[in-house]
Amino acid sequence: MKKIVLFFLIVFYFGSSGSKAQILKDAQNVLGQQGGGLSEKDAADGIKEALVKGTGNGVKIVSKTDGYFGNLEIKIPFPPEEKEMESKLRSMGLGKKVDEVILSINRAAEDAATEAEPIFVSAVKNMSINDAIHIVKGENDAATKYLKKTTSRELKMKFQPKIKASLDKVNATKQWEALINEYNKIPFVKKKNPNLAAYVTAKAIDGLFVMIAREELNIRKDPLARTSDLLKKVFGN
Repeated sequence: MKKIVLFFLIVFYFGSSGSKAQILKDAQNVLGQQGGGLSEKDAADGIKEALVKGTGNGVKIVSKTDGYFGNLEIKIPFPPEEKEMESKLRSMGLGKKVDEVILSINRAAEDAATEAEPIFVSAVKNMSINDAIHIVKGENDAATKYLKKTTSRELKMKFQPKIKASLDKVNATKQWEALINEYNKIPFVKKKNPNLAAYVTAKAIDGLFVMIAREELNIRKDPLARTSDLLKKVFGN
């Protein structure tokens, strides 16, 4: 069980601004509790604490200013299925307004992202020891897949109302409606009225899991970390 606790302290401190040395020190501190002996309950509590801290750090990455907009990997674009609309609007000299919409929908995603943390905490509290063992033995994105499986439905339910409120808050809704009105004035085009809140909700959730998966992989695959004595113990078998 020591290996499981150490593994999660390392893997799920993803997004932490701290150094690898600090992460390893935290892992050693947990290992040293109660004279180095950990009961199953202690191990479970350690895993859950690491998960809660890690997912919290992941949420902080995307919920800050430019957490989405400044990250090309998860930046939310103009709806891809509406590329023709975007092209026509830009050709009409409305490129600045299109860019303002793109900025505002990313700001809405950043504003709404904090809704994810309590949902992740709830999923972690309900995680069994067997779940934890399967994650340790699983693929490089096993933890991300677990969280995606156990939280996606609730994330969508909680995100969409928040996204809608955030879109209104940053004036994205008005900007979007103005663009739609301009586009629909063009002769012979098919009238459009896409559901912006549903689109931004889906992309915001996708982006959150992209970041979690990336950070999980970075820690699992870090060759420098694996050469340490501590990680040799974790991955020794």
